[in-house]
Amino acid sequence: MNATHDLPPVPSELSFPSRLPNVGTTIFTVMSALATQKGAVNLGQGFPDFDCDPRIVDAVATAMRDGHNQYPPMAGAAPLRHAIARKIDTLYGRAYNADTEITVTAGATQALLTAILSCVHPGDEVIVIEPMYDSYVPSIELAGGKPVFVSLEAPDYALPFDKIAAAITPKTRLLMINTPHNPTGRVWHADDMRKLEEIVRGTNVLILSDEVYEHMVYDGAPHESVARYPELAKRSFVVSSFGKTFHVTGWKIGYVAAPAALTAEFRKVHQFNVFTVNTPMQIGLAHYLEDPKPYLELPAFYQKKRDFFREGLATTRFSLLPSEGTYFQCVDYSKISDMPEADFAQWLTSEIGVAAIPLSAFYHESHESGVVRFCFAKKEETLALALERLAKL
Repeated sequence: MNATHDLPPVPSELSFPSRLPNVGTTIFTVMSALATQKGAVNLGQGFPDFDCDPRIVDAVATAMRDGHNQYPPMAGAAPLRHAIARKIDTLYGRAYNADTEITVTAGATQALLTAILSCVHPGDEVIVIEPMYDSYVPSIELAGGKPVFVSLEAPDYALPFDKIAAAITPKTRLLMINTPHNPTGRVWHADDMRKLEEIVRGTNVLILSDEVYEHMVYDGAPHESVARYPELAKRSFVVSSFGKTFHVTGWKIGYVAAPAALTAEFRKVHQFNVFTVNTPMQIGLAHYLEDPKPYLELPAFYQKKRDFFREGLATTRFSLLPSEGTYFQCVDYSKISDMPEADFAQWLTSEIGVAAIPLSAFYHESHESGVVRFCFAKKEETLALALERLAKL
């Protein structure tokens, strides 16, 4: 008898329950595709349209030619981990141990997911301040956690510390913060960090601090990393991104700094979801970091672009919202249209030829404020063309 006769028939279409049933195509993919289709200036997705410093490319090429082409240590190449530790100590006064407290990651998104998976268990609550980067909630859901939302409101997006404090319960495992903040451009200040210290003092709440825009803070203000604050640093995963800092978003290289006990748990997950990150880029970055000028000069570099773009927008019917950091500018379009944000963004792309992202896409449910976000990490001629088209509104 043929044993296959005892097997159930194979269904014509295989199916299984989704781990992320509410996730579809991201707004960034949708708007970028529409921008390409319509020949629009793409100020939607957050990436530069200019080249990186050729010296960093040369450093990676040299590393390849020098034979750095096999697996590095799981936690990252030692020269890069030590360079990161020196940078953090110099800028923020926190001495992380390069061997036990610094991990190189495949970009910041992997770092965020790995940090969440390392500490959030099914049923744990995670406080999320929205609007927020779109990977936060899916990462929490993959860990079995429950997102608890605290909303920032236009036009100033002030931090509602009373609501943050009220959101903490015995089930709270993690509090996620983001400074400078994507998408609003708001930054946390020293007083904000002290208020956060008061809120979490005496609790068992961990902090995941997304600081990928740390070198894009303007008007002479410092970046207030949680690493500056010992009470916060001892309970925090701090995430940053070389892709954002050095205009190489396609390289997908980031890192996490955290106390040894948190790092040990982080690395347990890290070794099984990526294991490690490509070697020559790590060695190249380590050499490039020997000169601090590229990241120390970054605030002035991007502030020039921000000011050029804001000056042009000021002549349009958009109302400018503050942009204290990041490379994003939010605008209120209520003087132009009463369309919902997603509809307005699509109309702006199709009819005016400039792509933007609706702020409502950064909230977990419908949230209309009449605000869209532009990215100004572009060549001046790109921004000038966009401004020329927006001036028609």
